[in-house]
Amino acid sequence: MNGLLVVDKPGGMTSHDVVSRIRRLTGEKSVGHLGTLDPMATGVLPLLLGKYTRLAQFFSTADKTYTGHIRFGFATDTYDAEGQPVGPVTHPELTLQQIQAVARPFFGELAQMPPAFSAKKIGGVPAYKLAREGKPVELQPKLINVHLFSIDTFEGDTASFTIKVSAGGYVRSVAHELGQSLGCGGHLSSLRRTQAGVFTLDQAWSLEALAELGAGIEQALLHPRTLLPEMPAVSADEHALGRLRNGAQINLPEFSDAECVRVFASQRELVAIGKRVAGTLFQPIVVMG
Repeated sequence: MNGLLVVDKPGGMTSHDVVSRIRRLTGEKSVGHLGTLDPMATGVLPLLLGKYTRLAQFFSTADKTYTGHIRFGFATDTYDAEGQPVGPVTHPELTLQQIQAVARPFFGELAQMPPAFSAKKIGGVPAYKLAREGKPVELQPKLINVHLFSIDTFEGDTASFTIKVSAGGYVRSVAHELGQSLGCGGHLSSLRRTQAGVFTLDQAWSLEALAELGAGIEQALLHPRTLLPEMPAVSADEHALGRLRNGAQINLPEFSDAECVRVFASQRELVAIGKRVAGTLFQPIVVMG
């Protein structure tokens, strides 16, 4: 089965758990997700199936949008509710306006320190494995872009928020650093991804709904023509398709300004992604078959 499926990941499962479930439901062994969600998090998890896994490179820079909650009063070692408290638990007297004011600098290009309990690799070893073993975790800050960060409500010790962040940004780190800036500690208490690139919750299927589709699960796949809309699409003739399948260049005069094009054999059959190499000549960089 070839295509892209958007799953509404439930809490308590890893992204790999979801991949394994989809493999069982579809019978397709080649399945990969586009951007890990922590076990605690829910929401949009796009999956590539079959030959479409070859397209993963084109989705790696997609921004992500989340809603969630930050609890103030103590930090945790994982920066979220699944970790152990770091330091004493306090009951800070905060206001919505105070939190919003402190949150304003968390916008634009930021140098963010990833959490020690993360999949970032140090010498080929995931940081979380070193952290669990009590070994030193020496990570480097990474430049990210926060396009939106709004503190929406505050009640008791918990604030709700909306954030849009570039690929590779950790919302857990934002929650942790906000707690540090307020001087009371804080951690991420819930997180829901509402959008990953162009994919939204409106397109997402629950695992239960997918299981009910049974043999008809293919109908849940997004239409191929809707994927990678930033690239123009063309339906090629058999001669051009044959050249692409053999790794040869084709001439597409109508796309002289395009960097890449999607080449289809029919309305739904994506054959290749071509990259312009000179003038109107396009070289296949991904061939689906």
